[in-house]
Amino acid sequence: MGKLSIVRELWDFMRIRKKWWLGPIIIVLLLLGTLLVLTQGTALAPFIYTLF
Repeated sequence: MGKLSIVRELWDFMRIRKKWWLGPIIIVLLLLGTLLVLTQGTALAPFIYTLF
């Protein structure tokens, strides 16, 4: 329940304060984090880490 409440609070913050520019930033960070986790043990890892 803790993770869902954080997402709910973030959504309420963005909706009430009109901080819609945070949405794309959060989505990109989540996608990059997922990419790093999924390619951690593969041969793609050295190429992904050179991007940063």
